[in-house]
Amino acid sequence: MTFPTALIADDEPALARHLQAQLTKLWPELQIVCVARHGLEAAEQIAALQPDLAFLDIRMPGLTGLEVAQGIEGLTRVVFVTAYDEFAVQAFEAAALDYLLKPVTTERLTRTIDRLRAALATPSEPQADLAQALHQLQRPATPAAPKLRWVRASQGELTHQIPVEEVLFFQADDKYTCVQTAHKEYLIRTPIAELVAQLDGELFWQVHRSTVINLAHLEGTRRDEASRLWLRLRGHASELPVSRAYVHLFKAM
Repeated sequence: MTFPTALIADDEPALARHLQAQLTKLWPELQIVCVARHGLEAAEQIAALQPDLAFLDIRMPGLTGLEVAQGIEGLTRVVFVTAYDEFAVQAFEAAALDYLLKPVTTERLTRTIDRLRAALATPSEPQADLAQALHQLQRPATPAAPKLRWVRASQGELTHQIPVEEVLFFQADDKYTCVQTAHKEYLIRTPIAELVAQLDGELFWQVHRSTVINLAHLEGTRRDEASRLWLRLRGHASELPVSRAYVHLFKAM
């Protein structure tokens, strides 16, 4: 018999231990394969271990639980854990995602476990609604600002003014964000999440937790033997992967 596996990610160790103890008591056959201390560790361990479930705190350093969920490539199902944010709760309900409010009660966790048992009993591709809910959660609540037209990137004593229409894609790289044009690569410190809020959403699509592409430079798409989707951009030799949460964007293409 194969027992289900789970990862817990929370930057508050006491809360992570509490959730682990509750799960052990209420769902003895569930194997906790990792307790991650922050978002980056959670993303790495989910990719390496491919657990059936991931209990993700929403607000963590490095990567938020929302950003971790965006980058999941396998069949890991997500349960978000939040201490507040009623809007998030409503969005999860609308998208048929599950969530837990801190402090996690036995009654609420029992309902979640029942729901997860049923879901695991009928394996299927996790819902594309996940991406839509995550996108809704990360939309700015304030009125839209004018769209970004130029990107400023410094190299030595020279500051380059790069028109956004020349950018093939933006890609997060550790502490920096890579700005890739057909001729050169620049580095800026603006996080991907901030760029997404400033760019024209009709032209720039986020296709991965760390990648935003310019649709004007999209040459084509390809699926590999594992059915993973890859993008080809004009002027760039390497293909870019599309995270599972964003594959639905290309179904009409």
